[in-house]
Amino acid sequence: MSRIDKVLYTGKTHTTGGRDGASRSSDGRLDIKLSPPGGSGAGTNPEQLFAAGWSACFIGAIGLAAGKRKVALPADLAVDAEVDLGMTDGAYFLQARLTVSLPGLDPELARELVDEAHRTCPYSKATRGNIDVELKLV
Repeated sequence: MSRIDKVLYTGKTHTTGGRDGASRSSDGRLDIKLSPPGGSGAGTNPEQLFAAGWSACFIGAIGLAAGKRKVALPADLAVDAEVDLGMTDGAYFLQARLTVSLPGLDPELARELVDEAHRTCPYSKATRGNIDVELKLV
């Protein structure tokens, strides 16, 4: 396990009620209702939040990889993240798919950027070896 030498930021939330509750960040910028996945509730769910955070971080990691190579990224770069909640042998698990769109880039270069981003993105590091992750380049 790697330890952090210097903390750059700490996200803080207060959550009540679990999947049928609410979550609010300490700075008030995030104030959301929660609801179970696939339910009819008005809120989001942890899987959607995880997918949003991971895909945003992954785009940042692609940017760092491109910067090292002095490559300009397309303005319409996008990452579609899907996070599945499922069960195996009565236990809950997650799995994920990240679909990356880097239009206009050479496919080999795009693959290099995605692979490097997956090696360096903190979300990818946190999940590596813990859940099944599929990377797609479209």
